[in-house]
Amino acid sequence: MRIGELAALVGVSTRTVRHYHHQGLLPEPGRRLNGYREYELRDAVVLARIRRLTELGLSLDEIRDVLADDEGRELRDVLLELDADLARQQAEITTRRDRLAALLAATDLGPDSAMSPALAEVLGGLPAGGSRFAAFDRQVLGLIEAAAEPAHRDGFAALFRPLTEPDAVRRGHALNARMDELADATPDDPRVAALAADLAAHLPDEMVTALVDSLDDPDSSHWLEVTSRELPPAQQAVIRSMVELLKEQG
Repeated sequence: MRIGELAALVGVSTRTVRHYHHQGLLPEPGRRLNGYREYELRDAVVLARIRRLTELGLSLDEIRDVLADDEGRELRDVLLELDADLARQQAEITTRRDRLAALLAATDLGPDSAMSPALAEVLGGLPAGGSRFAAFDRQVLGLIEAAAEPAHRDGFAALFRPLTEPDAVRRGHALNARMDELADATPDDPRVAALAADLAAHLPDEMVTALVDSLDDPDSSHWLEVTSRELPPAQQAVIRSMVELLKEQG
């Protein structure tokens, strides 16, 4: 088949095919006497595999490693694994559509409606009480969950469950109020260090472990820095100090 036919079969552009050739991901096929590339079924399978792996978020270097492992395998085995990848994707889409259907069937959609039921339930038990910082925190948690893999979302919500205990809720209300009081303060305010220490002590052990582990990932640490910029300077200083304390403890 010609390059246009290959691209149409897999659902990519001819430019994408040429890019994968240039990157060494898709081997150059043989050519006809007229100089045109002549692709075979194996090329379509490799191209479909590349497309699926990019959709899963793998980098080109990671995809190159996967394809290298595929080279010594039978075509049927590669096709079976590709089919399994597509089945997983189909299951994920079905789960998302079921969640969307539940949202559309609801008569009252609130700010937390798009969250998973597990996280919405947990956040319903966390302190809010009109706190501006608490409202910001809920938005950030919703974004984190939305970016997480569906299989990890219940585990993410479970990290916050200890904070819904009555004593923890009372402490949470007080901590949120203290954060709100720093809205117009400067980063060198003497209340910053004490509040950072109290916030660090307030977090459950499993949450601390997950947070510290995530800081080893450049993308996660950058994400934390970017979202914190939305806070006033003194509150940013509290978060930075708290993170440093947790890293020292870890």
